[in-house]
Amino acid sequence: MVFVTGATGKVGRNVVSLLAERGSPVRALVRNPGSANLPTGVEIVQGDLTNPLGLAEHLAGIDEVFLVWPLLKADGADDLMNALRSHARRIVYLSAEAAGRRSDSFWREVELAIERANCEWTFLRPTGFASNTLMWADQIRRSDVVRWAYGRAARSLIDERDIAAVAVKALLGADHTGERHVLSGPEALTQTDQVRLIGAALGRNLRWEELPAEAIQDQLSGVPDSALNTWASFVATPEVVTSTVQEITGQQARPFAEWASDNAEAFR
Repeated sequence: MVFVTGATGKVGRNVVSLLAERGSPVRALVRNPGSANLPTGVEIVQGDLTNPLGLAEHLAGIDEVFLVWPLLKADGADDLMNALRSHARRIVYLSAEAAGRRSDSFWREVELAIERANCEWTFLRPTGFASNTLMWADQIRRSDVVRWAYGRAARSLIDERDIAAVAVKALLGADHTGERHVLSGPEALTQTDQVRLIGAALGRNLRWEELPAEAIQDQLSGVPDSALNTWASFVATPEVVTSTVQEITGQQARPFAEWASDNAEAFR
């Protein structure tokens, strides 16, 4: 039995679907079961990771956990791991590539809590999500211009479906125990190029208009304070590109153009 947290999120939903396709028993943790809309046969339970005591009734019989940490800080991580380790033998944690560069990041702090739990673990450290570009959707619906900062920042955005495919491999096989997998898309593209490819998927000629960083700060609600510094760093040094997705799944990571085509309706 695989216990999937964040089961209706961008990665978690794909993990649930892939496991269900394989016939693997899945227990999906959601906040609102009525709107979960998950595959038939998936056991849906309601709960909150920030309340480990309230999770106890959902943990019996689980073997593996796909963990999506819901906060931008690691407060309470040790309490949760203590609850999980009493039932699960393996945790596959959706971390971030930044965990390997920033020892003070909440991603790394959650990793350390998992390591202290003394169970099998695998850390997935993806680069930026392709779906992060949905932050421009409102602008694109209104006009053919995206006004944002750091157009020359080059990111190796990864399709969430590829993260999920690696996660399933790690959940169902022991070969990935103790691994820290850095996952990326197949190439680094500037934000200007990302906008251009979204336009191509829409059949429109979108263009970029550079704004100073301070002009977009009030639009970054819910985004870590380090985001602007991260984008700035990718102007000089593009985000890392790895072949890990292909090595683990046997399929090349999906290019951003494919993601843009598959998600074009979200920008219309």
